[in-house]
Amino acid sequence: MPNNIAHFHFEADDLGRARRFYETVFGWRFRAWGPPDYFLIETGDDARPGIHGSLGRRARGQGPGEGGFECTISVDDVAAIAKAIPAAGGEVTMPRNVIHGVGEHIRFRDTEGNIVAAMKYFDPSQCG
Repeated sequence: MPNNIAHFHFEADDLGRARRFYETVFGWRFRAWGPPDYFLIETGDDARPGIHGSLGRRARGQGPGEGGFECTISVDDVAAIAKAIPAAGGEVTMPRNVIHGVGEHIRFRDTEGNIVAAMKYFDPSQCG
């Protein structure tokens, strides 16, 4: 499908805390790039490169969850991710459920108040 997500960006009040959360839960790698307080995110490896993302400081006047972007992260084990989220400082806001014909799904709030989803797709080709 030609309209797959190719890049995502999210914002945080505490960049170090947000980096630690996503490094711990998903194993993402961050590297400083461009303007101050801006990071590129690598979500995969050579075999499964994933998509590229970025993290920046939340704009003044916005509260937690404002100015963020909800995206769905493809995972291999929803239960393991659900367990890792509170251990890393996040909160599961919607427990595991099955979306018929698609996959197992949870929704969570990260350490910055952003709402994110994690999905174990039944057909891995659906995750882009």
